[in-house]
Amino acid sequence: MSRKNKDAMRVVVLSGGISDEREISKASGANVVVALKEAGYGTVETLDPGSEGFLHDLAQGGYDAAFIALHGLGGEDGMIQSILEYLHIPYTGSGVAASACAADKDISKVLYEHAGIPIAKGVVVERGDDIDVDAIMDQLGPECFVKPAVNGSSYGVSCVKSASELPRALEVAFEHGDKVLVEQRLVGTEITVGVYEGDKLMALPIVEIRKQENAEFYDLNVKYIDPSLVHRIPAQIDADDYERAQQLACAAHRALGCNGFSRSDFIVTADGPVILETNTIPGMTDTSLYPDEVRHAGMTFAQVCDRLIELGLERAGE
Repeated sequence: MSRKNKDAMRVVVLSGGISDEREISKASGANVVVALKEAGYGTVETLDPGSEGFLHDLAQGGYDAAFIALHGLGGEDGMIQSILEYLHIPYTGSGVAASACAADKDISKVLYEHAGIPIAKGVVVERGDDIDVDAIMDQLGPECFVKPAVNGSSYGVSCVKSASELPRALEVAFEHGDKVLVEQRLVGTEITVGVYEGDKLMALPIVEIRKQENAEFYDLNVKYIDPSLVHRIPAQIDADDYERAQQLACAAHRALGCNGFSRSDFIVTADGPVILETNTIPGMTDTSLYPDEVRHAGMTFAQVCDRLIELGLERAGE
């Protein structure tokens, strides 16, 4: 794409939205706007899918491409992708099916397992199910994580250390959706691996999530503080585990049918990396993991955003 073509393009950045991650999405969108202007795009505007009149403004905006900076419900689940497909507006990131599959942790685990990617033991509970707390704990072990099957940024996630804590943890998770995943608590080092489609599919430098004092896991209180306090790049893990995790992140990207970029989270156990989930639209704030990985790979965030738009246009045949 030439500089002249970029100068003439109208790009809309979609941020905000209707999910619990609305404020994070707005921060991601603001960062993307700066990056796209730095990359040389002529007109870069922002629209909020959570605002009144959004559909009219999107349809009538005459946009050449949309950059999706939405997280969670309405953004990563295929909803906005479907709207953009209907309006024939090229967009960044994964398509409708891949987005929907990755957003549902239950479905994504089925696809991971089919692709030979190690997963944690888990039980799916839907609203209204009869729940046998003791049976769940017997199956998963003395400690587990309870999380909404469809959500992000650790909203509704609890660490359960005894059977008596499970009912309340399920209540919290059901506040964010009708399907909940209860998974064994894995012991090991938490890492995250970004994937980027440059000239070819590549895994970015791995980030190690350093455990913070008084934090049970990588929760909301930790995710958006100074990354130098939390992220260690490259991750200090065994070389074989490092290589394996990068391979598995690319395998997860392919298994879900992702496009452009993704970021998969793992726990490196004594037996190697075990996948937790894949984010099809990882956070893009100044303190988010993906931009941190991009910088350590020797690229600028502007270069990556530029490439994501190129890929969106190629997919749309433009």
